[in-house]
Amino acid sequence: MTKHNPIALTEGSLPEDRWRLLQLVRETATRGGLPLYIVGGSVRDLVLGRRLNDFDLTVEGDALRLARALASKHGGRVTAHSKFGTAKWFLPQNLITDTQTPNTLDLISARSETYKHPAALPTVKPGSIADDLRRRDFTVNALAIRLDGSHFGELRDDLNGMADLQNGILRVLHPRSFIDDPTRPYRLVRYEARYAFRIAEATLALIPEARPFVAKLSAQRIRHELDLILDESDAVSMLRRLAALDLLAAIHPVLADFNRSKFATLESDDASLQNRDSRWVLWLMHLSDQEIESLHERLHFTASLLKILRSASLLNANLTALLGLKPSQVVEFLEGYSIKALEVVSCAVQDEKIRNILTRYHSEWWRVRPKTTGHDLKKRGIPPGPRYAEILRRLRAAWLDGEVKTAEEEKVLLENLLK
Repeated sequence: MTKHNPIALTEGSLPEDRWRLLQLVRETATRGGLPLYIVGGSVRDLVLGRRLNDFDLTVEGDALRLARALASKHGGRVTAHSKFGTAKWFLPQNLITDTQTPNTLDLISARSETYKHPAALPTVKPGSIADDLRRRDFTVNALAIRLDGSHFGELRDDLNGMADLQNGILRVLHPRSFIDDPTRPYRLVRYEARYAFRIAEATLALIPEARPFVAKLSAQRIRHELDLILDESDAVSMLRRLAALDLLAAIHPVLADFNRSKFATLESDDASLQNRDSRWVLWLMHLSDQEIESLHERLHFTASLLKILRSASLLNANLTALLGLKPSQVVEFLEGYSIKALEVVSCAVQDEKIRNILTRYHSEWWRVRPKTTGHDLKKRGIPPGPRYAEILRRLRAAWLDGEVKTAEEEKVLLENLLK
């Protein structure tokens, strides 16, 4: 066990309401004789000088007992997940001062983990803080700051994580780390780019042996890792690195050819592309419909994202058909596509003529409607039926194509249609 001098955990390290909450938990843990720690990524970011918006708290003992003591004294309610030794404290209203701040606090009992087979979810049992640190993914995340009593600020560093953190090195804790949990190589690449760290050679050498076990990961677990990568500002370099390490093909063969993607669009300043769903579309819009379906079987996209991906794939495959069409024909062609898919594809398409057509449709043409309505046709004595749609479609096309430019000209055209 290695203890370092106290870390400068001060009021300025956290938002005001989270600092106040931390003090309440610390005081209750101290009274109850429960060693309390901030652990993992929170410590890493604190050492790197990043302001924490939240924190992970681990109790060496019964986290549920601490949560109930907090609720008893300060209000709120508690739920427990006994299998994993965790408790969630739903904060009372007086401790929630910002709608952007979480209204719950997770308290976790220190535990050890074992894996029955590669890629399995871990089997957990109560343990010490030493056990808890040894279950972490990388040494830089195997750090803890003690909070209770006179121990406040003491750094626990059993695995020399501080040295790796100061030297910018990412290192696993043991040789079977990636085999036990094949999501870890994806986090490794994410941290490498985010913090501009270097992966230890011995750690990098462990990836090939673990690569076959990626296929055993559930759809939810591997898609979650990709979601987190697409949330990062430097997602492009992360995906390139994963491709170079053959970690995209390990998920599904259709991801092997990274160059098929126009993913460089992500590096633009277009605000409409800086969200996760847009980035999924930018990445996958060049796949065929069959490839999208096959990838969906592996990753289980949400229904809304799958709809956008299907639409973007089909649109991308048929873009050249837009050339030479009149505006009304463009509208008829594009109306069946997802608006979100159109928005993303129009930003990514390379052909300037096609991009202009998509932009005009998205910003202008799809909103065009004739002045005449179905109610007007009914007042003219026309029986409701398919003819309503035919007439209104013809009037709309006239506006789009410049045949009519005023309400009076539309009335003249309507009269001719009704004769």
